[in-house]
Amino acid sequence: MTFKARQIASAVRAGRLSAREVVEGCLEQLHAGTDDPLRAITRVLAERALAEADAVDVLVAEGRDPGPLAGVPYGVKDLLDVAGLPTTAGSRIHAGASPARADAEAVRRMQAAGAVLVATLNMDEFAYGFATINALHGTTRNPHDPARLAGGSSGGSAAVVAAGLMPLALGSDTNGSVRVPASLTGLYGLKPSHGDLPLAGVFPFAESFDDVGPFARDAGDMATVWEVLSQRSAPQDQAPLRIARLGGRFRENADPDQLAVIDAVASGAPLVELPDVAVARSAAFVITAYEGGRLHEADLARDAMAFDPQTRDRLLAGALLPDELYRRAQDYRAQYRARIEAVMADWDVLLAPATPCAAPTIADPRILVDGEMVAARANLGLHTQPISFTGLPSLAVPLYRPGRLPLGLQLVGAPLGEPALLRFAVELESQGVIGVTAPRHAVGVEV
Repeated sequence: MTFKARQIASAVRAGRLSAREVVEGCLEQLHAGTDDPLRAITRVLAERALAEADAVDVLVAEGRDPGPLAGVPYGVKDLLDVAGLPTTAGSRIHAGASPARADAEAVRRMQAAGAVLVATLNMDEFAYGFATINALHGTTRNPHDPARLAGGSSGGSAAVVAAGLMPLALGSDTNGSVRVPASLTGLYGLKPSHGDLPLAGVFPFAESFDDVGPFARDAGDMATVWEVLSQRSAPQDQAPLRIARLGGRFRENADPDQLAVIDAVASGAPLVELPDVAVARSAAFVITAYEGGRLHEADLARDAMAFDPQTRDRLLAGALLPDELYRRAQDYRAQYRARIEAVMADWDVLLAPATPCAAPTIADPRILVDGEMVAARANLGLHTQPISFTGLPSLAVPLYRPGRLPLGLQLVGAPLGEPALLRFAVELESQGVIGVTAPRHAVGVEV
């Protein structure tokens, strides 16, 4: 399924290809690796997918437009409601939960645009991690090197798109859970302006930061799915974009290739420092841990041993945080956001690394930060978490580096500034600076 979403939709809408043919081909690829070597898929929804594809074909036969994503297969992170299925959030605790009564609003909007849901996808338990190390479903593998992590917590969503199994997927991003796996698997991944895309029917992690976010294989597909989810059209603004580079902490713990590209594409652009980045990240940790711990407090009290041990310990620590500390962190966040929005008044795009490095190995899931080896599961969001704290939109884009492990940048925008980010991504694509490359390993499936 190496076609891009817009190519598929164009062919289906024109009658050159049926949605059923597209979806049958996708399902055949998913079943080709019946043991799911990527550990990316939690459920294949073949019956639903074929029914949705047939509904698209009926609309085409009747001369009606099925939508901008007609016949495009996609998957969703296993914390978005899918009608008739339990929403597990990657945990055995909810494997037997009551089935969802309706689709998540994001899924409903994708279906209304003609997209076809084919699978639910692996994640860190309750989205608490940057690695997709899941005690129930296994560790999701990176299609570019199966011995390495795909990142998380939306690792399954990233892996299936990077492997070419489907052109789009939906994840969620709290502190980097879309942007981190996008960077490690070489994709485009969007953390939208906080609260802008629909969260109805999405199992929460930390509601102060949670957002739905899509993965795509180029800027054009990302723009299309963003328009579908936001129900807005990107304005065709031609004014020169005001670009700056993020300095300070964002120039540390970065791959030299990331910094070289940033400096090349924004030659002469000023370095802008966000104030107190380390403090902002610490406050984000407090808010995340507190909200996550409080959300799962009853289940922890009832059966703490049912949780993934690494998730359990972090949630227990969060549940013990005092209310006053949480309130102070939230007060600081409100003040910080006002300061950052004042900074963003002068810029359309800020450039920064998305992750500190390329994907670490599964055998040794650690990364180097400030000269010390630390757990990847907690620290791959070093550069994304401070951006989440601001609520600003951020688009992860893949450096074009064939034959090497993927690395990504963040394009950070003003509130509701996604159109500027998408436009700049198109410019970087045209320069050959960013773009998706095929994995070097097929991982048991046709890519």
